[in-house]
Amino acid sequence: MSDDRPSPSIAVHPDDDARLVDAVVAGGGATVPLESARALVWNSGSDTFPDQLPDGIEWVQLPAAGIEDWFTSGVIERNPNVHFTSAAGAFAPSVAEHAVALLLAGVRSLPQHLLATTWRQQELAPTVGTLRGATVAIVGAGGIGRAMIPMLAALGAHVVAVNRSGCPVPGAVHTYPVSQLADVWAEVHHVIIGAPATPATKHLVGKEELAKLKPTSWVINIARGSLIDTDALVEALTDGTIGGVGLDVTEPEPLPDGHPLWSLPNAIVTPHDSNPPQHRLTAYAERVRDNVARFAAGEELIASVDPVSGY
Repeated sequence: MSDDRPSPSIAVHPDDDARLVDAVVAGGGATVPLESARALVWNSGSDTFPDQLPDGIEWVQLPAAGIEDWFTSGVIERNPNVHFTSAAGAFAPSVAEHAVALLLAGVRSLPQHLLATTWRQQELAPTVGTLRGATVAIVGAGGIGRAMIPMLAALGAHVVAVNRSGCPVPGAVHTYPVSQLADVWAEVHHVIIGAPATPATKHLVGKEELAKLKPTSWVINIARGSLIDTDALVEALTDGTIGGVGLDVTEPEPLPDGHPLWSLPNAIVTPHDSNPPQHRLTAYAERVRDNVARFAAGEELIASVDPVSGY
């Protein structure tokens, strides 16, 4: 931004957290009350978002990567002239690390080892696999998926990426458009689900897709629980159709006490904490700083929301 260009007026709301205020200033903005702002950095949920924004608001930065709640609550629809950006990609390193940890734990048979209370080498050693030479599909190779690729490559795995367009994803040995997803299941050893939750992606993974996978395949979901048909998943885990599942998200969520997924030996469930609060705000502040700097310079913003696509 040139020295004589005024700093854009940005409101941080409803809580003017000091780290977000500092991020706005570091990006070249000036914090002001909502009524006099050109842009809004939001740091709460969709249920507390204003029913009506001031007329001067041009851009809103949302704090979430998955923004289906912002669509279902009507926030996006009520503000058709406002440019919304999500936090997609801001939390990618943390979530990607969690996803790879779930996959590696499953492939190396850690759940069974952790349950052991005696030496079971002869029984457990044959169950230990490796990611070296394995092909891993990342379905929904956005920011999180792209962050996983070097992690998986360091473990000797090859990545097949699936995205909406089929445009090549750096580091992937092949990139499929989502229209060819049906061809991917039988080709790969393991699958990581990272796609956005939209009406079109509900139960993206169901009985038919699970049946195409290998009996040693692990399925990892760090996106949204609605992308996997839970009943079909439990059946596939019980009858050995697939090797196992690692879930940081579930349908329903929270996963009720007594649900079969809690007790299946080939299921790892973490309580949607791949992006824990103690790391989230720092990463969000970095995104705020970057997008405020772009807004101040009149540049394209990161993670613009597409009202038609739903993310």
